[in-house]
Amino acid sequence: MIRVLLADDQSLVRAGFRALLDAQRDIEVAGEASDGEEALRKVRELRPDVVLMDIRMPLLDGLAATRRITDDEGLEGVKVVMLTTFELDEYVFEAIRSGASGFLVKDTEPEELLRAVRAVVEGDALLSPGVTRRLIAEFAARSKEPAAAGTLAELTEREREVMALVGIGLSNEEIARRLVVSPLTAKTHVSRTMVKLGARDRAQLVVLAYESGLVRPGWLG
Repeated sequence: MIRVLLADDQSLVRAGFRALLDAQRDIEVAGEASDGEEALRKVRELRPDVVLMDIRMPLLDGLAATRRITDDEGLEGVKVVMLTTFELDEYVFEAIRSGASGFLVKDTEPEELLRAVRAVVEGDALLSPGVTRRLIAEFAARSKEPAAAGTLAELTEREREVMALVGIGLSNEEIARRLVVSPLTAKTHVSRTMVKLGARDRAQLVVLAYESGLVRPGWLG
């Protein structure tokens, strides 16, 4: 059973999400929070698998709350999906850098929300449909100067190649087609790369691809 915490200051939004999620056999809503401080308390108390976190909330915004969750080693298994009204909310980039597993716009289709919850539990990054490359391009434009490439020293040549393709927004299936390998092989390479670099998930792998200089702004394959 996948346990989800809903953190949003709008009760109608929480009610809508709860109705959808609780109707699934493999998902349950473990709790709700109406501000960032309450979200932190509930996460520590309930240890949910996934937090659907609104970016803009009173007392403590979703970005700050996400940083505290992802910085807490005791909450390592908790995945955060940011919720935003706009596809390219200015805070989304910092949220990804801070460890959020991805983001969704609030008016996303119900099926996409359910897919998101299940995907992040499996360790996949989650971005709203059609936004992935635009988000990555914008992130690249805002990213810091590349760090020393020594952080990639443990990677094989193929793993670097796969990481670069993840960095430009390709899915496992697209990577498999590009490299002429099976999707399972592509997924295995992605997983091994994340383990070697200590990345929480695919979203952090994208961040590392840019910050290491492996992928350059404007290179969208």
